[in-house]
Formats: sequence, C-alpha cells, structure tokens
Amino acid sequence: MTMAECKPRGPRSGCACESEEAVVKKREEFEDGALVVKKREGEGGGGEEEEQEEDVSAAAVDGVVDVERLLQELVDLTRSLLAEEVLDQQFTQLQQLQDESNPEFVLEVVSLFFEDSERLLEELTEFLAQDPIDYVAVDAHVHQLKGSSSSIGAQKVKTVCIKFRKCCEEEDREGCQKCLEQVKQEFSLVKNKLEHMFELEQKILAAGGSLPYPEEEEY
Repeated sequence: MTMAECKPRGPRSGCACESEEAVVKKREEFEDGALVVKKREGEGGGGEEEEQEEDVSAAAVDGVVDVERLLQELVDLTRSLLAEEVLDQQFTQLQQLQDESNPEFVLEVVSLFFEDSERLLEELTEFLAQDPIDYVAVDAHVHQLKGSSSSIGAQKVKTVCIKFRKCCEEEDREGCQKCLEQVKQEFSLVKNKLEHMFELEQKILAAGGSLPYPEEEEY
C-alpha cells in the first residue's frame, strides 16, 4: 500500500503510516530522553562524591588549623606566665623532663602541689584563727608551702611565703593574716592558669598534635 492509498481512520486521525511514523519518533524521543536522564543521574552521583571528598579535605584543613591555634595559645600562655613571674625557670625544667614516653609528668607533679597546698592553706587558716597563735606551727606549714611551690616554679607563691615566714618570726598576727590572704590569691591564680594550660595540652593531643617541649620550642 502506497501513501496515496492510506485511508483515514477517523475525522481527526492521520493515515496508518503517519501513525507508525509517529510511534517510531516518540520511541526515539523517549530513548534519547532516557539517555539524557541517565547521564544526568551519573553526573549527579559524581558530584556528590566530589562534594564528600571536598568536605573531608576541608575538615582535615580545619583540624590542622585548630591544632596550630591551640599550640600558639599554649606557647603564648607559657610565655606570659614566665614574663609575669607567676612561674619561673623551675617550671621549664620540669617540662624538659616530660617527653612522649611520659606525657603527663608535669600534670602529675603539679597535681600533687595542688593537693598539698590546699591542705596547708586550710590548716594555716585554722592556726591563725586560734588565740594564742602557735607561730612555730604556722612557720612550719609556711615552710612546707614554700618548698612545694618552689619545686614546681610557682614563683609568686614562694615570694609571699618568704614574707609570711618573716611575719611568723616577728609574731606579727596582722602581717600573718595579710600574707595568708595574699598567698591564697597567688595560689588560686597559678592553679587556674596551670589548669587552663593542661586543658590546652589535652585538646592538642586529642586533635592529633604533639606538645612543644622546651627543648623544641623556646618560650
């Protein structure tokens, strides 16, 4: 049958040949469209993988930046404590004894200092509330506090203890009371600063960094 022999199927229909050609065209359009969709889906999946890789890379960079910031904060804190004479070179010598094989050496020594100092200050408060005051007992406690503060390099605490002992020698009740309040303040200051320092160190280690020991970093 030729195209001229095609008969209409209805008032608004084309011939059968035209219908077959339309079906073929539709099928081709559908197949082309499916390929385009599939291609786009493939491109989309690759994009998600790239985005994930970029997120991981960004997180790694952020981690490095965070460690560097913490390290700089730790170095600045240590320098300021030495410059303000809250600590002295004895503390630096303690740090030199700490290494990767014993990373909590300073923390352990300083923790003992905290415990002993808190006990001594509590007992000194009780002694100075008595009447009469046992200046020999007070002086013995201040001597212990001076020795423990000196061992970790708590310079300001040690300096007040020297004045405190002189007041004990003179049996100066008012002077002893003032020195007690002053040594409590200096102890509280150095304790807060050192606790912050140890927190920074723990954060650095947790983030995969290493501590700048004095032989590697000059404060």
